[in-house]
Amino acid sequence: MSNRAGRDPHLVVVGASLAGLRAAESARRSGFGGAITLVGAEEHLPYDRPPLSKEFLTSDDPSPTVLREGAVLRDDLAIGLRLGTRATGLDASGRVVATDDGDIPFTSLVIATGATPRNLPGGDQLRGVHVLRTIDDARAIRAAIDAGARTVVVGAGFIGSEIAASARTRGCEVTVVEALPTPLARPVGETMGRVLASIHERHGTTLKVGIGVDGFEGEATVRAVRLADGTSIDAELVVVGIGVAPNTGWLTDSGLQIGDGVECDDKLCTGVYGIYAAGDVARWHNPTFNARMRLEHWTIAAEQGGLAGRNAADPAGATPFETVPYFWSDWYGNRIQFVGIAAGADEVVTVLGDVEGDSFITLYRQGERLIGALALEQRSQIMKYRAMLSTGASWEDAMAFAKDRAAKLAAKAAAADTG
Repeated sequence: MSNRAGRDPHLVVVGASLAGLRAAESARRSGFGGAITLVGAEEHLPYDRPPLSKEFLTSDDPSPTVLREGAVLRDDLAIGLRLGTRATGLDASGRVVATDDGDIPFTSLVIATGATPRNLPGGDQLRGVHVLRTIDDARAIRAAIDAGARTVVVGAGFIGSEIAASARTRGCEVTVVEALPTPLARPVGETMGRVLASIHERHGTTLKVGIGVDGFEGEATVRAVRLADGTSIDAELVVVGIGVAPNTGWLTDSGLQIGDGVECDDKLCTGVYGIYAAGDVARWHNPTFNARMRLEHWTIAAEQGGLAGRNAADPAGATPFETVPYFWSDWYGNRIQFVGIAAGADEVVTVLGDVEGDSFITLYRQGERLIGALALEQRSQIMKYRAMLSTGASWEDAMAFAKDRAAKLAAKAAAADTG
């Protein structure tokens, strides 16, 4: 590997969650022979975040899912761990990461510092008001749910909806407050946002839309959420799920281009040789849709981390990252999955099942092209549409495929009835 800094090769990965872990692992497994250091602000080994809003809150024996044991990282992959260490600055030209535990020089760097949940004013000053990002956040929320707390979730996005569903499944009284008139309009569109919102109501969760939160009531501990219309909702547990901000504060004086995340090219490079970004913090050009994107999805973090690690290990041989966005969410035992994009859709058509029922597939059309698909409890079918999207499938092809699948399923059901 070429070494512009005149140093022994040293890949530093800042961020010890999924994207950072995959970057470090993929660099080593692709043949990088230099030192690799994985830096993480939390003291925990890398763990899986999606279960924190679902299984961790509902299972009888909650425990975090560690993505890789320390012995494997240190002994098998020769990756140095600097956990409990927070990055505080970056000297991109001098090739040094500053941390609260000293400077770390590098020859290549992957930035994978993720994002931080936004809170509401006063939310960090009252006991009982939480955001969810870390295992410690999840433990505090779980303790309140265990006690049967009256729960208010602010924000009806996917994280907020998962937490609401988990608390309701555990028997808590739950209200979800959403400022927008239609929940999830940005990721799935207005029509299907209303469809998904109805799932909450079918399971006894109160949903208040088109109204904001004015503040909290309580002295040391929250006792109610005050709404913009002057009413209030009693609560012992409040979870704020109003989105996240990419963790770029430590990069303020780095010289890197920072907007809605770290701006990258199609190879995830920041514009500075050997410095890449991946995961929630990265905004890059996705050739599949010819658009700039920053995605907060588990699958994207894993895929981007792997490629960023390989590219950082061999910048001269760097390859583009192109993908079809994919995410899933579990509510009340139902699996919701989405592939592609919803923005700009001209038409939304349900091709299988019933949107008022417990299983369906809906397709999104833009011009003559398929751009997205949403599924409820159609786990094996949705990935077929992701494959079609990756090849730029036409709307005509997608509809023909959907018609064929529906016919085969109907024939199979008929055979079962007569058998």
